[in-house]
Amino acid sequence: MLELEASYRRLPGTRAAVGQSGVHCVIADRPEGRAGGGGGGFNGGQLLALSLGACYCNDLQYVAEELGVEIEDLDVRVLIDFHGQPTVAREIEMRVSVTLADGGDPAQLIESAAANCTIANTLRTGTPVSIVAA
Repeated sequence: MLELEASYRRLPGTRAAVGQSGVHCVIADRPEGRAGGGGGGFNGGQLLALSLGACYCNDLQYVAEELGVEIEDLDVRVLIDFHGQPTVAREIEMRVSVTLADGGDPAQLIESAAANCTIANTLRTGTPVSIVAA
């Protein structure tokens, strides 16, 4: 079992927040002029897309190692369609292009990584989220 924790704290002198998990940090902010945003970081939707893409890119590497192939190049694009009030993601699509070092067909790699992608599988199952006052 793997448990992880991430935290956000206000970035002093701004209305942005610094997120930290382990030794890594990211800035979350709104576009300049929106609810005090300064445009100094990613919004939540962008972070969702980035987390899905990052998870899938990592899984491509794990599966490539298992299959004994090397990825020469990859391009993963995450498109999220947000709508409604409250705003929710109605559809998410990842467009994946992989080139293997040996020139082989990456189809099995792409499919296996998709089946094992933790964030994609979490979103597909509709994992419950609770928000509680600390």
